[in-house]
Amino acid sequence: MIVLGIETSCDETAAAVVNSDRKILSESIYSQIKAHEEYLGVVPELAARSHIDHCSKVIKDAINKANLSIDQIDAIAATAGPGLLGGLLVGLTTAKAISLAAKKPFIAINHLDGHALTPRLSHKVEFPYLLLLISGGHSMFLAVEGPGQYKLLGQAIDDALGEAFDKTGRLLGLGYPGGPAIEKIAINGDPHRFILPHPLKGRNNCDFSFSGLKTAVRQTAEKLSPLSFKDREDIAASFQYTICKIIEERLKNAIQEYLIYHPNARRLAASGGVASNGMIRKTLQNIANKNNFNLFIPEPKLCTDNGAMIAWAGVEHRLLGHKSDYSFDVRSRWPLGENCYEF
Repeated sequence: MIVLGIETSCDETAAAVVNSDRKILSESIYSQIKAHEEYLGVVPELAARSHIDHCSKVIKDAINKANLSIDQIDAIAATAGPGLLGGLLVGLTTAKAISLAAKKPFIAINHLDGHALTPRLSHKVEFPYLLLLISGGHSMFLAVEGPGQYKLLGQAIDDALGEAFDKTGRLLGLGYPGGPAIEKIAINGDPHRFILPHPLKGRNNCDFSFSGLKTAVRQTAEKLSPLSFKDREDIAASFQYTICKIIEERLKNAIQEYLIYHPNARRLAASGGVASNGMIRKTLQNIANKNNFNLFIPEPKLCTDNGAMIAWAGVEHRLLGHKSDYSFDVRSRWPLGENCYEF
């Protein structure tokens, strides 16, 4: 099974060809970070225009790098949501056109499904497993039981973790994206200089809240204004340290909840762009060790938005015989809750 995957949900135009042996045959990506840096965030209209300019080139490049013809590809998968509608329309429409012209099955992929299944591409993780999905727009714990089969254990009730990183980076004058910049300067910072709040601390659930933490960081910065570079390092380090403590506490609850349903499947995975953070990865490894879980985290380039995760999700769904109707439309919101249930 060989699938072409197309990802255009935000500010990356990406395509990849992946086979059912978990081999990434090719990848191609056009990053828009430079175009959005001066705005300190993604501008939807600019993103959509860039996808229009580069989508066909990126797809052609991925197919050429795989040294395949379109006839040798078994299916076309594309992100249909959630995300920015303009970008989604470009990728999904292009995928439908290729599918129709080549007479290949078309599969609309939930972006979150792509992230959730990536640990199976990178590490051959068996179902079920406990997943921490942390990205720019989502933060959640899932029991992953199969493609499109999830139990939602907890999620962010306000800002997603990636959004909190970006807003904190912007507050500290570190530019966009905020996550890598915060991680870089936090290395030399004092993580204990500022005591920041742990929203929902002590609550007996698996939900996240980062709004109060973000507000506390802003208030701390305002009290110190103008900020020295040392102040920025210490705030970044304290923020990152607090995030790790929040994850540690919330994950303990998620593990207890998960083990009720899958007591013999001690597998923990993480995905999404924020899972690239080195301190968070160390925190997850420590928790996994303490709870006798095996930890699986894809390499950083597979954590951020990419075409390979969409292609792999397409492989997983096609192996089950799934395909999409051409009437399937883009969705700015498409919760995995449509394929799982909350409890």
